[in-house]
Amino acid sequence: MSTPDRFVALFIDADNAPASHIEVILNELAGFGTVSIRRAYGNWKTDRLGSWERILHEYAIQPIHQLDLTKGKNATDMALTIDAMDALYTRKADVFALASSDSDFTPLATRLQADGKMVIGFGERKTPLPFVNACSKFLYLDTEETAVEPGAAASVRKLSSKQLKGDARLVNLLRNAVLAAEGDDGWAPLSHVGSHIGNQASFDARNYGHKKLVDLYKATELFDLELRDDRITYLRDKRKTKAA
Repeated sequence: MSTPDRFVALFIDADNAPASHIEVILNELAGFGTVSIRRAYGNWKTDRLGSWERILHEYAIQPIHQLDLTKGKNATDMALTIDAMDALYTRKADVFALASSDSDFTPLATRLQADGKMVIGFGERKTPLPFVNACSKFLYLDTEETAVEPGAAASVRKLSSKQLKGDARLVNLLRNAVLAAEGDDGWAPLSHVGSHIGNQASFDARNYGHKKLVDLYKATELFDLELRDDRITYLRDKRKTKAA
């Protein structure tokens, strides 16, 4: 459910973010509040930003021009960071959105979170993990195989049970969250599990091709799921079922 009273600031590194998914980004942010600041940074004299330039007016995005001060190195990152810190101190933004696949924004995301702000990251799967993990929430924008037109929804390839089980980091995260939230009977309410994951990791089930956390848990085939009379889903690690 959206919270229109919250103020969202979107900062786009146009050199390192796909323009084809701007609607996906704005649709996601609409659930966090009103996106009042929409800025895209880059050297707008170059041809490489043509895809962004074509949609700026349609989505009310303000282009911030920054010349490349040194060959092979641009000053976009610094300009974006300065404006984000300005919004932190003077505009009282509640949620900060950083669209980039560049790890240079890791310190910025860490600093914003240290001030109690929610940081939503958007980027491609090539985004280095330090930046992904520094965000409160990070959503991959890669499509399954081909690029999509602006306004089209991104679709991430749904991983199979075997692939999910082969991701040791994911399996440990899911199991530890259930362990932390379980009761004496070994069952854990899904809502508590989700809260535990959200408090410790930049995580989104959609990055694995599943719309909801419960769908991801089902897909791993590592957990028992039970819908009780209170309409709450409970989870239990299948290893405990076998032991019982």
